[in-house]
Amino acid sequence: MREIAVSNKPYVPYVSYVVKNLNQESMKIVFTLVLSFFLNNFLQAQERTIVISNNSSIAFTDQVVGISWTDIIAKWGAIDTANFKVVDVKTKKELVYQLEYQGKENIQQLLVQVTVGSHASVKMNLQKGKHMPFVAKTYCRYVPERKDDFAWENDRIAYRMYGKALETTNENAYGLDVWVKRTDKLVINERYKRNDYHVDHGDGLDCYSVGFTLGAGDIAPYKNDSIYYPKNYHAYKILDNGPIRSSFQLIYDAWDVAGEKVKVTKTISLDAGSQLNHFRVAFSYDHANPLPVVVGQAKRNKPGVEFFNEENGTMVYWQPSQGNNGTTGVASILLEPIKRMMMNERQLLALSDTSNQGFEYYTGACWDKAGIITNANEWKAYVEKFRKELQNPLKIELK
Repeated sequence: MREIAVSNKPYVPYVSYVVKNLNQESMKIVFTLVLSFFLNNFLQAQERTIVISNNSSIAFTDQVVGISWTDIIAKWGAIDTANFKVVDVKTKKELVYQLEYQGKENIQQLLVQVTVGSHASVKMNLQKGKHMPFVAKTYCRYVPERKDDFAWENDRIAYRMYGKALETTNENAYGLDVWVKRTDKLVINERYKRNDYHVDHGDGLDCYSVGFTLGAGDIAPYKNDSIYYPKNYHAYKILDNGPIRSSFQLIYDAWDVAGEKVKVTKTISLDAGSQLNHFRVAFSYDHANPLPVVVGQAKRNKPGVEFFNEENGTMVYWQPSQGNNGTTGVASILLEPIKRMMMNERQLLALSDTSNQGFEYYTGACWDKAGIITNANEWKAYVEKFRKELQNPLKIELK
């Protein structure tokens, strides 16, 4: 803890004189005022300030930022996690925050959602006191009542992966599914309860067809010009669950990939305000050679709009319109080097290599009827900006 020096010499003689010449009741009042003065100065000196700076020309909007909890404790000592709030210094408004555990026993990061203009900064204080009620903007859960689905969402869009129980049915599918939304409210539970999610009841629907493809950006090994799909996930682990980031792991049984056994665990997270999921994928196998993999997007029969950028790792697809069900855009951003991008009758594919060290990328979707991204060029611009944000991360300082 830092030593705080407070100088009050100019006030001491006057305070002493007043105290000697007042009755007992007045002395109590004076004592309270003096104590308040010292306490106020002490608290001001104890301010815990975080500055988030943007040194780029990009404006970050509703960005979820992670601040190392270890750094916070090292700087300011123990913090009562049940009794603190985060306040914007300029606006005096309280900010929504989340203590992120990443599936571990101890806190890993303090998450805050901020908007930072180009070449600007946001300053916030950690203050003692009960925080305001937080409205959850992200959510995930296992869905046993629907053949082991795992579903998740934020205030923009929703997704699901298929579980083991679906494999024995005629509904079986492989890849990442999209549930489009036109509301910032969380809808997963209501849609499953209604059991009519292929119809738009005013907040969106499931109109995205996956089938035996990688859907909206799932990943699989690629050998001998063939995709080796795993079966559906067999186990899961929820790491964090809102209010501004939800994350979880999906674990798959080993399967045969051109004569060798491969296992995979997918760690997926979705932030409030984002169209794209963060995928961190760990393949395991018995040799040290790179494993070729593809990230894929289901292609429709009618013409759509495709944008490929192998150098920047972005693959963007604006699907053909589905009439009253609107138009869905899909995009993937690979952080690993791209060998090539290609398209066949069924899928758009980005080919790369992975190793036992893991593979990282972003993937997701949008819907024009949500009114946020309404055409192919806007979708492409969103993805390009997202990529630039990854290349120009915000700077964090503890003061």
